[in-house]
Amino acid sequence: MMENNGNGKKLRHHFVLVHGLCHGAWCWYKVATVLESAGHGVTALDLPGCGASAVRAEEVRSFEEYSRPLLRAVASAPPGEKVVLVGHSFGGHNLALAMEAHPEKVAVAIFVSAPMPVAGRPMSAILEQHLQGDSAPHSFLDCTFGIVETGSEDPAETFLVGPEWMSQRMYQLSPPEDLTLARMLARPAQMFLRDEAMTGEKVLTEGRYGAVTRVFVVAEEDKTWPAEEQRRVAASCGPGVEVRAIGGVDHMPMFSKPAELAQVIMEVAEKYS
Repeated sequence: MMENNGNGKKLRHHFVLVHGLCHGAWCWYKVATVLESAGHGVTALDLPGCGASAVRAEEVRSFEEYSRPLLRAVASAPPGEKVVLVGHSFGGHNLALAMEAHPEKVAVAIFVSAPMPVAGRPMSAILEQHLQGDSAPHSFLDCTFGIVETGSEDPAETFLVGPEWMSQRMYQLSPPEDLTLARMLARPAQMFLRDEAMTGEKVLTEGRYGAVTRVFVVAEEDKTWPAEEQRRVAASCGPGVEVRAIGGVDHMPMFSKPAELAQVIMEVAEKYS
């Protein structure tokens, strides 16, 4: 986890940044720099098995355990203060769990090309639908799926993005040095598709998760999750969800247009805090 408080001045907003599958806190380095330079507080998390975490993916027993660094970060917000959550890609599921657990501590949740679950439905529904659409053998290119025995009844199912997949489907508009960085640092991860927190219909409630203001940021040139699908997901959550869009960005807007993404994040925080 990276946490910075700037130069001692009172912070206008505290942003908690959550990475997507196979990534880590490192993917936010450009956006975090812009936010901190503007005087805001930033906490960029490494979830278990990701980034600099000493834990291996197969050692993470549940989605709740995988989300604990975020749950702790939100719970630790001082009384009367609220954080701004920003989740990318798979990290939208983590945001949803934290919103359900601590709605009173979240000013607004920003989903950046990230699944935005619907209250009363399984969190895994959007991801499973997306995976079915990518069911052709060539769709995942050189990504790898693995099964690791853990000693329990259910072995851990892991996924690792491949270099070609990242180049063609995730980072096609990002600087080449950031693609190289991602190839070096990406780690296997679990999707937790059979986990109770992901499959339960009563995990997210309208009174808690649904009570938190949500904003969806569409990545217009996303080849991992097409922009039209992103808009459909946002619309399914009701008219109360604001939709923003950033043109000319791939699935990784924090690399392809970090200044523009940071500006959207700050505008949303200012509007809803």
